[in-house]
Amino acid sequence: MIEKQIPMMKTVLCLILLFIAFPCLQLAAAGPENQTMLFKGQTVYVPVYSHIYSGNREKPFLLATTVSIRNTDPNHSITILLADYYDSKGKMIESYLKKSVKLKPLASIRYVVKESDRTGGSGANFIIKWKSDHDVNPPVIESIMIGTQNQQGISFTSRGKVIKW
Repeated sequence: MIEKQIPMMKTVLCLILLFIAFPCLQLAAAGPENQTMLFKGQTVYVPVYSHIYSGNREKPFLLATTVSIRNTDPNHSITILLADYYDSKGKMIESYLKKSVKLKPLASIRYVVKESDRTGGSGANFIIKWKSDHDVNPPVIESIMIGTQNQQGISFTSRGKVIKW
């Protein structure tokens, strides 16, 4: 009789474990990119490229770069404190902000590096620093590079990476 109850007890135990574990599995499956975390500020590294190389001779292909900062919080403003442009060697080329800029909920701002500006190089980057008086959804910070030469065009994007909270 006990031998007949063991499979049933195993089934019940498995079901109990599934009910306990299911919410954890659901969170793990969602991944960190789908979980909303709120912050009061961050420093973000944004890869950009003033040019990339093509062909065996590594011919530079010049690119225009747009850095886009989008406030994703529907209720609160954020303040952009810093938008600095660095070259491939880590030397600051230009500070794009003379004073802080407030972005209203769901607003965006952009900074452009002209296609003719080769100073950044293929390893250029922006450092963006932002803050808020409230816990907010972090902004989406991306760079968009585009270039056209000799009837050929290229475009691609890069996402910012948080380097300091």
